[in-house]
This record gives sequence, C-alpha cells and structure tokens, in this order.
Amino acid sequence: MEYFILGTVYISLLMMAYINMYLLVPMFFFRTYYILYFVLLITMGIFGLNIISYVISFFIDFKTEEYNNKRGGSYERVLMCISIILVTTMVKLLQKWIRDSRRIVELNSLTLNMELNELRNQINPHFLFNMMNNVKALIRTDPEKATYVIMKLSEFLRYQLYENNQEKALLTSEIDFLSNFLNLEKIRREDFQVYIDSKTDKRILNSTFIPPNLFTTFVENAVKHSVDITGKESYVKVNIEIRDKNLHFECGNSQNSDFPVPETVYSGLGLANIKRRLELLYKDTFSLEINSTDNEYIVHLIIPV
Repeated sequence: MEYFILGTVYISLLMMAYINMYLLVPMFFFRTYYILYFVLLITMGIFGLNIISYVISFFIDFKTEEYNNKRGGSYERVLMCISIILVTTMVKLLQKWIRDSRRIVELNSLTLNMELNELRNQINPHFLFNMMNNVKALIRTDPEKATYVIMKLSEFLRYQLYENNQEKALLTSEIDFLSNFLNLEKIRREDFQVYIDSKTDKRILNSTFIPPNLFTTFVENAVKHSVDITGKESYVKVNIEIRDKNLHFECGNSQNSDFPVPETVYSGLGLANIKRRLELLYKDTFSLEINSTDNEYIVHLIIPV
C-alpha cells in the first residue's frame, strides 16, 4: 500500500512538473504573464492534490478528510507541492539563461566580424582613392560641388567610424548613412540613379531604433550588381516604411538581362552573415524575401520595431 501511495504521489508530481515546464512556463511565465502563471500554478497544485487524495481514498480504510488531517493541513500540502514544482521553473529559467547567453556571445562575435568586414569593404583605399580623385577634379571644374562631396564624405566616414558602435541606432541616422553612401556612388558613376523614399511620418522615423548596419549589406550588393557594362542607365531604389509595428525595407537594383549575375554571387558571405544576424536578433519574427527578374533584383525585409 505504501508503494502504491508513493507511486501515485510521484506520478502526479511528475505530471504537474511536466505541465509546468512545457506549458505554463513557456506560455505564461516567459511571456511576462506572471500573475496568471501563479494563479494557474496554484490551481494546478490544488487540483493535483485533490486527485491524489481522491485516488488514495479508494484504497485506504479511512476517509479522505481523516487522511488529510494526519498528513497535515491542505495549505501546507499545497505550498509544499508548489515549491516542488517551482524547482522545474528554475530549471527552465536556467536553460533559457544558458541559451540566451550563447546567443548573445554568438551575436556579439558575428557583429564584430561583420563590422570588420564592412570597414574593409566600404572604407577601403580603393574607394577613398576614387573619391579623392573625383574631389580633385571637381575642385577645378565645380568648387561648390567639391565642397558638397567633401562634406558628405566626412559625414559618411564619421558615422561609420564613430556613431554606429552602439547596440541600437536611430533609423533616421541609418537612412542618412545609406543616402550618403548612394549619393557618393552616384558622383563616381555616370547614368546612375538613386531613389530613397519613405512614406512614414518623420516623427515615427525619428523615434525608431534598430541594430546598426542592418541594411548596409543589401545596399552594397545592390550598388555592386547594378553596374551595367554596356553603359545603360542603372539605378538603386530603397524604400523604408513602418506599418503595423513592423519595419518594411525594400531595396531594388537594375540588372542587365543579357548579363545576369549568377546566384552564387548573390549568396556570398556577406548575405549569409546578415541572415544569421537576423536570426539571432529576431529569431522567427522577421521575414526576408529575395526575388530576381530579368531586369531587377529586389530584397524585401520585414522586422518588428
């Protein structure tokens, strides 16, 4: 009889522990519904103890009330049961902390590598050499435009080197950075058009923060692959909007149907890194679609804000 009672108590506690670990904690505790979680936990404890008492009452010679009096008051037993179940909550919290710590370490490492790669790719001697040559030529032909280029180049370098080393960056700052980058590229290339648009209210853009350099890789690829070796007009279009608490980023670039860029070029290391970074930052709450047609290549990214 004692083994049956122990087995019943053990199985009941085990079932409550599993319900707590895989149902109550993920659905309520991790989603910050703390009051509802504890209400459901106490309810489950009372219900479980009643089931234990009810089952045992069939196999013992005295009533359930007498059994309860011998084993202690109902409040003490409920508190003891909940205390045991809360141990499993601590286990789930420890597991979540370990997973989050690993994600943070991997994200920091990946972000650092991406920043180093971006510095090598964007602020490289070849880029600066071409820009300085352009400025040198403009000083002779159009000093006012040369001054404008120097100012934009200064803003570009200042933001890239000093202002984007935080975990979050202002969305308007990211838009200005992309605009400076594209406009500098426009000066370097003839028959190259740049379109940056957003229909979202300026006040919303000025109060929205995102991880820095989240769109840079897409714009870099668009600039690189929009070059038309036949001399036809090329373009890069960027559109950023906030709708229903989601940020929609769309970047499209022209491409020549006679000289398509291989898919292996588009799926390079930079794109793989940004996809992994998005997974670490947003898990399964982001959407990334990449479509290629004969004349255009489009990236559409949706992230929560």
